Amino acid sequence: MTSHLVLNSDIEGPWPEGSQRIYLGMGCFWGAERKLWQIPGVVTTAVGYMGGDGQDPTYPLVCTGVTGHAETVLVVYNDADVELFDILKVFWENHDPTQGNRQGNDIGTQYRSAVYWTSPEQEAIVRQTAESYDKVLVSKGFDPITTELREADGLVFWYAEDYHQQYLIKNPNGYDCHAHTGIDLPARVVMS
Repeated sequence: MTSHLVLNSDIEGPWPEGSQRIYLGMGCFWGAERKLWQIPGVVTTAVGYMGGDGQDPTYPLVCTGVTGHAETVLVVYNDADVELFDILKVFWENHDPTQGNRQGNDIGTQYRSAVYWTSPEQEAIVRQTAESYDKVLVSKGFDPITTELREADGLVFWYAEDYHQQYLIKNPNGYDCHAHTGIDLPARVVMS
């Protein structure tokens, strides 16, 4: 068992029955993971690489931009304990999804904004929150959202090296760059 240092759950599974997975890229995965593991009801989180080419990417290789992977956080949750909307609210509000391949001073494809969903229900909520947030951001003078929105099926989540997992617990004063817009996600969208 690879135990989460905060949530005391297995980061590689198995997870409790009814658990859902979603993968979120919001810049440097160290601070992103901490923001996401703090959401009440999240079962576990882990950091890794997703959405690129090649087998078994490593941190140094991903940082070159050659593989095209995004630094990504696996979020495992149960709908009975936390709603996906609440997870996506943390996602959208804690990075700048309009910056393309960067977050603040972190530049490169690995820092892009990305959501990889695992069910049609997740896709609907992801797309609705993205559309809603995009309208608000554009109305406030930001560029349109550049977030990669994609189904996780067919993609591999490559777990990052052990020293990256729950990095900011191991290194409390470690790097935590998160650009953000300062704009709130609009209230819960009505699901159609």
